[in-house]
Amino acid sequence: MAEAIPVVGGAQQRTAFVLAGGGSLGAVEVGMLQALLEWGEAPAFLVGASAGAINAAYFAGDPSRAGARELERIWCALKRREVFPFNLGSVFGLLRRRDHLVDSSGLRRLLERHLPYRQLEDAALPVHLVASDMLSGREALLSAGPVVDAVLASAAIPGVYPPVRIDGRWLVDGGVANNTPISVAVGLGATRVIVLPTGFACALERAPSGAIARAMHALSLLVARQLVYDADHFAGSAVELRIVPSLCPLGVSPYDYSAAAGLIARARTQTSRWLERGGLERAGTPPQLREHHD
Repeated sequence: MAEAIPVVGGAQQRTAFVLAGGGSLGAVEVGMLQALLEWGEAPAFLVGASAGAINAAYFAGDPSRAGARELERIWCALKRREVFPFNLGSVFGLLRRRDHLVDSSGLRRLLERHLPYRQLEDAALPVHLVASDMLSGREALLSAGPVVDAVLASAAIPGVYPPVRIDGRWLVDGGVANNTPISVAVGLGATRVIVLPTGFACALERAPSGAIARAMHALSLLVARQLVYDADHFAGSAVELRIVPSLCPLGVSPYDYSAAAGLIARARTQTSRWLERGGLERAGTPPQLREHHD
């Protein structure tokens, strides 16, 4: 499918949407995406990691307002048990010294049910997913091949989900190497990068209980800090970098899948206001992503 690349100031401008990870907070990206589309933004390609890989893969199959609305419907119907089916089998697996807590078959079925294409290269909009080589920790860029395997690899939180073997490598969550892959978008030729971050739960009164919940909260903090680092790194470069402000205060754990509707609505409203106030004209890292407490 040919890409429509806008001409700005006499030069071709190639925009990438970069979708970061963050567990259930990935719902925030849906509201951001809807507001950006209503504003008239149209990316040339998508880059996603972890939960952002799920959103990017789905939207790439139907890169339209209707596709974003359907993505909202999927998120609002999602149950935690579909993503993390932790049960007696998980306990017995630990007793047998299995190397992960949760079977990924539930997430695989979910992806197979909703993704409208089977190979990454068949998406309506080019999409690139980031995973990590479990042995070396190096970034693994997935741009072709089975889309479900690629998403599962990018979202395979080490110790929680099993790694995924692709092209002879065992791959895990993209957050290990690069959870907000701005550098990937730039390397793929983007001259303008719009980052859709999930943010982190800055308003929690206490740390989440449970191993998975705590692991995901820690990962969301890591993602936010890595994004701040990357934004500072690209500040002043030739790349036009814009970061949509994340929600703040935010008191939802990235393990809580019951709050999707509210997160999407809130993110859509906040992003629309940011756009109306000239957000895309201003560089810089939103203060919501820097370390703070509500």
